[in-house]
Amino acid sequence: MTAYPHLALETPNQAEVIALIAELDAYQKPLYPAGSHHGIDIAALAAANVLFAVARADGGEVVACGAMVLQAEYGELKRMFTRPAQRGRGVASALLAYLEAAATARGCLQFMLETGNLQPQALALYARHGYQRCGPFGDYADDPHSVFMMKTVT
Repeated sequence: MTAYPHLALETPNQAEVIALIAELDAYQKPLYPAGSHHGIDIAALAAANVLFAVARADGGEVVACGAMVLQAEYGELKRMFTRPAQRGRGVASALLAYLEAAATARGCLQFMLETGNLQPQALALYARHGYQRCGPFGDYADDPHSVFMMKTVT
């Protein structure tokens, strides 16, 4: 894994971040039916129980983002996205590790996520980082387009 030095918790309510989330939506919406989209909006990402992290290039440009929504029993990974031009450089791995460390520092020892079955790169990333498939959690229903995964900190 390549270290990525420009990671920080930031507010999602920034023009560059909003544009990045729009890129993520433009990528995912054609892949899945509307009922299988589970992204959260900027207002939800700005909630007090959300750790929202941004990765920036050397020049300050936003290249990736992700969030950990802290619940009573687990943290849910949401809105992970890396711009295509930045993929393969360890950005997503560094961002995931950063979010996990920030959540662990706040006492969160279990991480959950839902991602789409048509996103093999995301599935491979999470598996490389110790996430294992599980059933639906929280308010999610079983969905043939969803893959649910979890990881417990030991």
